[in-house]
Amino acid sequence: MRCKIVAAMLLASLLLAGRASAAKLEAGGENYGQDAAYGSLAVLSNLLYMPFKVVYATLGGMTGGLAYVLTVGNLEVAEAVWSPSLGGTYVVTPAMLHGEEEFLFSGPSRDSK
Repeated sequence: MRCKIVAAMLLASLLLAGRASAAKLEAGGENYGQDAAYGSLAVLSNLLYMPFKVVYATLGGMTGGLAYVLTVGNLEVAEAVWSPSLGGTYVVTPAMLHGEEEFLFSGPSRDSK
């Protein structure tokens, strides 16, 4: 008997929560399914994107260091390599996929400053 009462209370709370969520969606509230989809897509995107970005940044860092050494300490030349390769976005967020935030693979170049 006690188990039936607990089950009925649980069912009632789920039904009321469902109605509240539906009312929130009709009123222009959040869509949890869409948020979950964008979150999952962001995770999958990062699994592919982050290794490429880290390799790009590492190679750019080493190339900028080599440019610094070969130009006998010319920091402007090294920064011209470091700024685009080490800057930019390292992690893709759901807001970026939704178009609410800017996504930059590389950082600003000297020409865009």
